[in-house]
Amino acid sequence: MPLKSPYDLADYFVLFPYLPMRTKLCIALFGRSRYVTTHSHNCQQPILSLHFCSISNYDVSSLNKTLHDVVKCGSLTSARHMFDEMPKRDVVTWNIMISGYSHNGFPRKSLNLYSKMVSQGIKENSSTFTSILTMSANAGLFKQGVEIHSRVVVLGCSMNLYIVSALVNMYIKIGFIDVAFKLFYDLPKRNLPVWNLVLRGICELGRSGEFLRLYNDMKLENVEPNGLTFCYLIHGCYKERLVNKGRQLHSHVIKTGWLESNIFLANVLVDFYSACGILVDADRAFECIPPQDVITWNSMVSVYAANDLLHEAVRVLEEMRLWDKHPSAMSFVALLNLSSRTKELLFGKQIHNFVIKLGIDYGSVLIQSALIDMYGKNDNIQSSITVFQCSRERSLECCNSMMTSFLHLGFLQDVFELFSRMVCENIVFDEVSLSSTIKALSLYSSPSMDSCGLLHCCAIKSGFDSDSMILCSLIDAYSRSGQIRFSQQIFEALPSPNIIGFTSIMNAYAQKGMGYKCLAVFEEMIQKGLKPDKVTFLCILLGCNHSGLVEEGKKIFDSMRTLHEIIPDRRHYSCMVDLLGRAGLVNEAEELLMHASSEGDSVMWSSLLRSCRIHQNEHVGRRAAKRLMDLEPEDPSFWLQASNFYSEIGEFETAVYIREVAVARKLSRDIGCSLIRVHEYH
Repeated sequence: MPLKSPYDLADYFVLFPYLPMRTKLCIALFGRSRYVTTHSHNCQQPILSLHFCSISNYDVSSLNKTLHDVVKCGSLTSARHMFDEMPKRDVVTWNIMISGYSHNGFPRKSLNLYSKMVSQGIKENSSTFTSILTMSANAGLFKQGVEIHSRVVVLGCSMNLYIVSALVNMYIKIGFIDVAFKLFYDLPKRNLPVWNLVLRGICELGRSGEFLRLYNDMKLENVEPNGLTFCYLIHGCYKERLVNKGRQLHSHVIKTGWLESNIFLANVLVDFYSACGILVDADRAFECIPPQDVITWNSMVSVYAANDLLHEAVRVLEEMRLWDKHPSAMSFVALLNLSSRTKELLFGKQIHNFVIKLGIDYGSVLIQSALIDMYGKNDNIQSSITVFQCSRERSLECCNSMMTSFLHLGFLQDVFELFSRMVCENIVFDEVSLSSTIKALSLYSSPSMDSCGLLHCCAIKSGFDSDSMILCSLIDAYSRSGQIRFSQQIFEALPSPNIIGFTSIMNAYAQKGMGYKCLAVFEEMIQKGLKPDKVTFLCILLGCNHSGLVEEGKKIFDSMRTLHEIIPDRRHYSCMVDLLGRAGLVNEAEELLMHASSEGDSVMWSSLLRSCRIHQNEHVGRRAAKRLMDLEPEDPSFWLQASNFYSEIGEFETAVYIREVAVARKLSRDIGCSLIRVHEYH
């Protein structure tokens, strides 16, 4: 329906209230193509469909302005129709459409349009290359970006400041730092925005040597840094934990006066000192920031919570409320995570009530997930389930928190059921979901080979077959199912195994009594320069224990303090006591046990008493039995073990007396049961 009068034009303006005046007028006068269809915000049916006159009488510049306005409004379909109907297009026209597709999340369409532009002989300008290279870098289309670089060289634009800046940004994101530096230093002149661009990219990669050298070169060229420059530099020191260099930059910031005028720089300083563990300086930096800045308040709450400083976090939270500032979701997540780590259930419930009062308990997936995790870590699984069931939608984060809570409390079957529910409801799982499910399978007394294989296939099909966390869980699951060869195959297929991978395969060998294999893997790990942790040493000691490698176990245990600066805990002492006791060295085991923290626990003394019974050491056995009954006056199994010991050495009266005392105290043992799994082979 063509426009016939000014009244039609007025109606048209009413129907398009959200378009700029120039765009309305231009579209109404000459249109964009065959039709213009506009939808109301509340209706899916078109409310206006107009046929327009020819646009051949209008110049390219006017049409470009209109096209730019249509793209700016987000109507890419309408813009593309207008673009296709234009009788003449210049490089600006192409740039508008390429940039429009890029900014609206259509990188492939942007590249296709660029290819069409080049094929039609339209020569690119600086804006074209800058837009298409930035889009390629952000979208991860690095191959296409390198091809466009070739085009830049062919057209002789290698010295253009803006184009080279886009190229440097792209190569830094790829990880080709040397290429990025060559392009950067080949520029005849470098201004401050280009320096900041390179500093940002290098600091994000955590390359301390490069960004400090860049800063020195920047000063040599007499380029004066601004607040953004210092933000990037201090952020780089924060990632690399360069305390002294960060302090020097802080001093320079104060001298240049940037701290008073740049609130973001002040927040970066708070983050820097917090990450380095210097909370006193973090608090001083926080005090220098005006109380109106809500970002800093939330940062300090998160900082104290991350360092398990409950009272300080609550103090900042109270001050924040006094200034009428609202905590962010991340602050609540940090506080809930603190409750999870410190087992402060009452504090977690108080935070939950606070969240409910603010009305953000069901509006934030992160808070819901943290609440589920908090209740689960505090052994309140029913509250975790309640929060999970009351969530508006089954998000991946909430499902993962629910699965880890089930896993933490040993509800293994519920982990499998929730994973199956995720698959049935088309909730895309990630490596945490799959790893938790495999971990639950490995904790079964005897996981089946079929279940391990099924989850392994699931990992391969979903593209997680190279994820180290999942592969380590599979190593453990296969070894517990008796398929140690599959565990070994997975470990050997790891491209660059980390400490978790080495520990997993050592644990697999240890469980199967393959002590020498365990030691060989440990030596390989040390040669690769990896630093073992407490879990690693526990696996090695278990391997030595199950294989009877006494001397090797002693050397490993002694090297924890002397070579690796790791203080053994009760688990390591317990393993060594058992190893020495099995070998008949009960006196040496008792001496080691006395050096353990709090003179050992009931498990260690029980292990020592069992070794005394096997090797018939009466003197050490008496002391172990007495110590065991003193430590566990309410546990019948330990009293029965002591009674059996006295019976074996011929002191029947003492044995009967211990049993009578146990009966008088109404100590009773739980009835045990055995599980027999029958495998049928055809």
